[in-house]
Amino acid sequence: MTLDSWITLSVLVSVVSALAFTALAPDAVLFTSVVILFVSGVLSADEAFAGFSNSGVLTVGALFVVAGGLRETGAVSRLARQVLGRPKSVRAALARLVIPVTAMSTFLNNTPIVAALMPATVEWGRQNRFAPSKLLIPLSYAAILGGTCSLIGTSTNLVIQGLLTSAAGDRDDLRPLGMFEISWIGVPVALFGVVYMILLAPRLLKDRAPALSLDADMKEYTVELVVRPTSPLVGQTIEEAGLRHLPGAFLVELDRGDRVIAAVGPEERLESGDRLVFAGILESVIDLQRLPGLTPADDQVHKLGGAREARCLVEAVVSRSNPFVGQSIRSARFRSVYNAVVIAVARHGVKINMKIGDIELHEGDTLLMETHNDWVLSHRNRRDFYLVSEVADSTPLRHERAWRAGLILAVMVAVATVGLMDMLQASFLAAGAMILTRCCTVSEARRSADWPVLIAIASAFGLGEAIGKSGLDHVLADAIISNFASTPAVALAAVYVAGAMLTNVMTNNAAAALVFPFALSVADQLDVNPMPFVLATTMAASACFATPIGYQTNLMVYGPGGYRFSDFVRIGLPLNIVIWGMCVWLIPVFWPF
Repeated sequence: MTLDSWITLSVLVSVVSALAFTALAPDAVLFTSVVILFVSGVLSADEAFAGFSNSGVLTVGALFVVAGGLRETGAVSRLARQVLGRPKSVRAALARLVIPVTAMSTFLNNTPIVAALMPATVEWGRQNRFAPSKLLIPLSYAAILGGTCSLIGTSTNLVIQGLLTSAAGDRDDLRPLGMFEISWIGVPVALFGVVYMILLAPRLLKDRAPALSLDADMKEYTVELVVRPTSPLVGQTIEEAGLRHLPGAFLVELDRGDRVIAAVGPEERLESGDRLVFAGILESVIDLQRLPGLTPADDQVHKLGGAREARCLVEAVVSRSNPFVGQSIRSARFRSVYNAVVIAVARHGVKINMKIGDIELHEGDTLLMETHNDWVLSHRNRRDFYLVSEVADSTPLRHERAWRAGLILAVMVAVATVGLMDMLQASFLAAGAMILTRCCTVSEARRSADWPVLIAIASAFGLGEAIGKSGLDHVLADAIISNFASTPAVALAAVYVAGAMLTNVMTNNAAAALVFPFALSVADQLDVNPMPFVLATTMAASACFATPIGYQTNLMVYGPGGYRFSDFVRIGLPLNIVIWGMCVWLIPVFWPF
């Protein structure tokens, strides 16, 4: 081994150890490793940072913006409500959850899928009295499994595609993957995984209390909403509309013209113009605001200038010096004075059974207001309020544009599938269309991009480049062949095991970038077709089921599900082992040596 090989091996061992045994951020660890390799002279500047212009990384970034448009229009959450329904058992709930999520993740990057569906899944589970811990690991696993069924399903596939594209220029035995080429192995694996979760997850997953509970917030708001004439809720019963068992909120009364229904039964059907009064915590009020067909009952909301997507929700506590203490919100002409509309009021845990406009302001009342994004800056130091803060992720959804977002997604998948554009071109076109059609704003597009994930992926390319340039890949490939494998089938199994072990202790994209050069070297040493080894690397890098630290979606559900490390080992390790056997058996069938 050369000096560069020893330096690269030291950096590689340090990276794996840091990701496995410390709480350091993966992007920081991987970027630092690339800087060390650059400063030590193992890599040039172009080689170290080429990953930041790699087509796979750029495609992932564009797909984050596409997912942002789907989220901001409510397209994903609306589909979730329509598909999930009201199951009677945990197994039925899992079937309703994992099957559509697996299908969606085939066409959407799995990380934003989980990000968009996780809050809806927790809410849905609580409405149906299912613990989040029974649902969130299956949500993550379903997204991972669906991601193995197409080229765009997961960033890992795009990373491999980027590596293949770069390597194919120098070799005749390599070629980029087709949109659904990986489906030959991904679909059987995903089908097995879906059946495994539906049958065994209820037994293997324990009830866990999440680290944070919405019910822990004792501040209870009163909010009044009206059913619009075009609302999809018109004609539905309270039960069918999902307004019966709300997490952290309940329906206080229904006002219909001059008639007030104080005890609203589950079979009561909603009519256009119904005014619904709810009492609930902040998170539940935000969820109610985002339901399609419900708008704040105060028509003052529609008199605020500008589009609703340029607004946010703000919490403000009324101070003693506020000139409107003792007056009702309506008589104080609150909107005209403050350019904000009160949509909910909380008063020291006391229920306020009044319409919003009739509530008299008291010192210490917490007002939830819809206003413009710059309101906090302009009112933070005013004596009228003790405390002013913007509510995160509270921009009203653009439900009327949901069909545009869905159409953009469908066109993106179609043009990439038939070959009119490559995936990079199609994803950038779709991201631009999301912004131009106002499915999401430029600022929302920026926030949609998960920069730590993109930095981690790009840095992993640099580390992979160092492994190849230093000759470490050939050294390790020789070690695998001489010690573990003398035939292609056994070598394939060994490469898969190496990828699966790495992806369970470090990020999946880093594992893919690190194992890729080893896989090519093993194929070269055996003088066989490298494509089976490329597919084994691709599948192994996505097979992160046994730990929470190796895959982004596992980390995302870890805290909200209240999980322990052992939960992932219990349900994920058997799944890893069976999928390993399936891949080693099936890959040579479709990609012969």
